[in-house]
Amino acid sequence: MPLSILIAVLLTASAFAFYLGRGRAVAVAGGHVRNLHSLPSHYGAYVALWCALPAFGILAFWLVVEPAAIESFVVAGLPPEAANLPPDRLALLLNDIRNLADRGLVAGSGDQTVMAGAEHYLSLQRLGSTALTVIAIVLAMAGVAVGWRFVSPELRARNSVERTITAILVASSTIAIFTTIGIVLSLLFEAARFFNTVPVTEFLFGLEWSPQTAIREDQVGASGKFGAVPIFAGTMLISAIAMTVAVPIGLLSAIYMAEYAAPRVRSVIKPLLEILAGIPTVVYGFFAALTVAPFLRDNGSLLGLDVASESALAAGLVMGIMIVPFVSSISDDVITAVPKSLREGSLGLGATKSETIKKVVLPAALPGIVGGILLAVSRAIGETMIVVMAAGLAANLTANPLQAVTTVTVQIVTLLVGDQEFDSPKTLAAFALGLTLFCVTLVLNVYALFIVRKYREKYD
Repeated sequence: MPLSILIAVLLTASAFAFYLGRGRAVAVAGGHVRNLHSLPSHYGAYVALWCALPAFGILAFWLVVEPAAIESFVVAGLPPEAANLPPDRLALLLNDIRNLADRGLVAGSGDQTVMAGAEHYLSLQRLGSTALTVIAIVLAMAGVAVGWRFVSPELRARNSVERTITAILVASSTIAIFTTIGIVLSLLFEAARFFNTVPVTEFLFGLEWSPQTAIREDQVGASGKFGAVPIFAGTMLISAIAMTVAVPIGLLSAIYMAEYAAPRVRSVIKPLLEILAGIPTVVYGFFAALTVAPFLRDNGSLLGLDVASESALAAGLVMGIMIVPFVSSISDDVITAVPKSLREGSLGLGATKSETIKKVVLPAALPGIVGGILLAVSRAIGETMIVVMAAGLAANLTANPLQAVTTVTVQIVTLLVGDQEFDSPKTLAAFALGLTLFCVTLVLNVYALFIVRKYREKYD
């Protein structure tokens, strides 16, 4: 059974278990709900959890161990000359087998060893899928039976359900925390390997970025340049242009929606504005490369300006439009949260509406607005697709927005594209850039949260 259908079956069984448990609770109470310790819905949730948790637990376990288990059986079934290949060649053989089993498209698919391995792989997949379906459904039915038998007026169903849900939430939070720790440790480990080869001072303060290194010592350019200042400067330049566009437009639109727009107008404008946040960044990149950049180049030539085909200005303008919803939505929420009594007090003293907004509402909402702007800056610094398509890949140390520049994220993508070995400074430089970007965005986010917390403490 396909995984999606199995999940749908288990969810349907859990919903059925909920109604079954709730009906059982009413029945054992003789129709008098007051005789129950908990609400009937708690008993229904109790039986539903008995149904869902064992089944989804075995499903999650199988999804984790299935690839390794199938590969080990496939290797055991290979001929001795294939099973005893060196690890790298054996990995390539398994990759061919997986490709043939999944899509039937692989070079050398006529190889009998690969064909036999793919057939074995598919048979093991079918066997595992069947076994998983049977075991999951049996566990779900057994869970319903056990939970149904436990239902009684004395059962503290609410307490059990709340403890289980709390444990699930704690487990989810723990997974997220350990994932973050794993990302940070992987960045630190690989960045440390890079800094063993390239000094930290050269990376942070060097003025030339040319990470291309030669494979042989006799080749030209055997040692690359890893001064990241041009990349940092390009990132700051494009982000500054983007925020110059996003902050005024977003803040003014938020003021209009919160203070001037009628409720009917606000209900139309705000969703339309927030649609911008749902447009894929690659679409913004196409718009910047095919529309904005040629427009700037053609009009710049009329004014006697030398505008590059790929410029920081084109990327920054389009990125600013993309970030407008972040600024406007957060600012609108913050301005709306300012207590109405402050507005009424200002108007009662004779101030006009515009004076009230400038002298009372905006100062009161300023910490929250600044926090939203800092979050938008983090979003701008981490953008990739728009810069790749509109600003170029050249690491130029310039403050001229009409020239081509590059950013940290673009260089990370460039360094890791293609078949790369993770032992050269060229590839390890991507991790050093990633660690630097992580630290910058972390500082901005922490500072933004600090400002928002200060705002809440003051005005809640």
